[in-house]
Amino acid sequence: MKSLLTRRRLNPVYLTFMLVTFLVGVAGALQAPTLSLFLAREVDVRPFWVGLFYTINAIAGITVSLLLAKRSDTTGDRRKLIMFCCVMAVGNALLFAWNRDYLTLITVGVMLSALASVSMPQLFALAREYADSSAREVVMFSSVMRAQLSLAWVIGPPLSFALALNYGFTTMFLVAAAIFVLCLLLIAAALPSVPRTAPSPDVIVTQASAWRNRDVRLLFLASVMMWTCNTMYIIDMPLYITSVLQLPESLAGLLMGTAAGLEIPVMLLAGYYVKRTGKRKMSLFAVGCGVLFYLGLMLFQGRTALMILQLFNAVFIGIIAGIGMLWFQDLMPGRAGAATTLFTNSISTGVILAGLLQGVLAENIGHHAVYWLAFGLASGAFLLSLKIKDA
Repeated sequence: MKSLLTRRRLNPVYLTFMLVTFLVGVAGALQAPTLSLFLAREVDVRPFWVGLFYTINAIAGITVSLLLAKRSDTTGDRRKLIMFCCVMAVGNALLFAWNRDYLTLITVGVMLSALASVSMPQLFALAREYADSSAREVVMFSSVMRAQLSLAWVIGPPLSFALALNYGFTTMFLVAAAIFVLCLLLIAAALPSVPRTAPSPDVIVTQASAWRNRDVRLLFLASVMMWTCNTMYIIDMPLYITSVLQLPESLAGLLMGTAAGLEIPVMLLAGYYVKRTGKRKMSLFAVGCGVLFYLGLMLFQGRTALMILQLFNAVFIGIIAGIGMLWFQDLMPGRAGAATTLFTNSISTGVILAGLLQGVLAENIGHHAVYWLAFGLASGAFLLSLKIKDA
């Protein structure tokens, strides 16, 4: 029995899924945190054009991922699609490494970035299919994979700033390209092509009516509201801490790193206990912590209090990022790619809304208004989640 458990734990396919997820996360975390700085300093554009780039990039990502997700669930090899996305990611990183023309970056660069962004939801979809086909425990498998992303975001942003500020943006993007090449080799060598199983008549009916399913629509709307809150906080918090609370800039990085670090054990614990509580109850608990987090940001302004509040933030994001995706998959059986992409598109939609809302509120009303809105949206997401059934 012990040797059997050891072999399962050391399953090379399992380990490759974890490593590829971590490396793709690191490559993304290298490029994303310094993108606005790159556009402002290297491309030399005004803040309006920086914001426009983010908006167009998010819209393109949603459009491309939806089109590819629909195809991935019906035809083709999902593993080959992930490899294609990694090739596009390499091309995108090389373009940003050597090109400084805004028009080229916002057209060719955005298209390559949109294609590259599909790699992560498709990777999780392939993992779900592999777990189902190999009788592996799905929730824990996905939770451990999601923890790799959090670990990547603990490491990636500091490394990104260190490379960009000390060695230049070209070096940073070349490092990201090299990581994607390594991912491509690992996927080609070790990840499986999971055969598609013929869906039952019940699943075919579910596939045809997935978006018409009231629970899917409610979960998507609730997820958009959750990620809008989270992104508004990420955008506004460094400004709020320095300009309003008069606290040191280094605290912003410390708060983000603390939350990302705490998310890892939260995800693993959620994956372990979700079989006892169910995804709905676990998600409601997480959103409730989110409501308390944003309420706390309005009530407490000291350094120690802000650090303690990161525990509520970590529970909120740590559970929603993993269990929320699985809830979508359960509500859309037989459509792992479309369900995972719908979840990631709720994040992209939240990014678009957050950028617009945070800018308008902070400039015209003040930073406190951002957190009042975040509190309201988190509360609304909690009420919507109450109406969703546990699949």
